[in-house]
Amino acid sequence: MKAFNLVTVLSAADNSRLTAKQFSFRLPVYVAAKLAALEALYPTKSRTQPVGEWLSPAIADVENSFLRVKGWSIGRDSESDEEIFKEVGQFSKYQAPARRVYSELEKELGNKNLPTLSFC
Repeated sequence: MKAFNLVTVLSAADNSRLTAKQFSFRLPVYVAAKLAALEALYPTKSRTQPVGEWLSPAIADVENSFLRVKGWSIGRDSESDEEIFKEVGQFSKYQAPARRVYSELEKELGNKNLPTLSFC
């Protein structure tokens, strides 16, 4: 996310859904100082919002960098009749735990009908 987009997001209402439990991690001192300065500029926002807004595109970049390897054939598409292959690269290894944790976090929020976790 570009910096000017973040300023727009921070200036808007926060409608994000948060996890039921907190995640805790330590930051480099210079990052913590700058995050605190942003918090001072936007006192109506929590420090969670900018961190989430920055992490989202960074994670998307990592997803896009994963190797996607075509494995064995698992059938044909019923509409296009194109062969469908099982993915066996880094991306497929990443998807399974991401979906599992997503499901667990949604259930902690009381969601029975889980939306699909999307990837880049």
